Amino acid sequence: MHELVKDVIGLIDALDYEKVNLVGHDWGAAVAWMLAIWNPERLHRLGIINVPHPAVMKRFLLRDLEQIRRSWYIFFFQLPWLPEAGMRADNWRGAARALRGSGKIHTFTNEELEKYKQAWSQPGALTAMLNWYRAAARYPQQMPNEMRISVATLMMWGMKDAALSHRLARPSMDYCDEGRLLFFPDSTHWVQREEADEVNRHLLEFIST
Repeated sequence: MHELVKDVIGLIDALDYEKVNLVGHDWGAAVAWMLAIWNPERLHRLGIINVPHPAVMKRFLLRDLEQIRRSWYIFFFQLPWLPEAGMRADNWRGAARALRGSGKIHTFTNEELEKYKQAWSQPGALTAMLNWYRAAARYPQQMPNEMRISVATLMMWGMKDAALSHRLARPSMDYCDEGRLLFFPDSTHWVQREEADEVNRHLLEFIST
């Protein structure tokens, strides 16, 4: 995680910005949370989509049976070669089914899935993707003593997320000095795709105030 945060800082520096508005979804949101904890001076505002504060995620993974059940795939991904084989088999049938099953019926088009398959097929790409989960489990980051978020934060959450319970959202706001939480009752983990206009409107209003 330290290296991933340093990558984002490096990009901010390369673009010659002192501060930015940072928005992240899924693993990008996990990195964004940690950047806000370690380097709040580099951010104007923080946007988070469907991923809880790291301390909340850790607590729920250790203690909450529902979230442990939802996170079964993280444990499966720890196995060597088997997850890759299962996802790659039959022209990526398993990976495509998992992606489609995590959203609404029209969240991913056939044309988009073909683009995903092309990306997954690049040498080493699939293992690199799964290694995010493997590294998180095998090399857990040491949590800093101070986990509060001093940067103004907007969190948006699709309540039909199959992998992450919406019950993780409100406790995450407890770590924010200035936090706002918006639920999307009919959206999944991919709320930024399914409610793109509304999500973008809220983000633009948030970063422009």
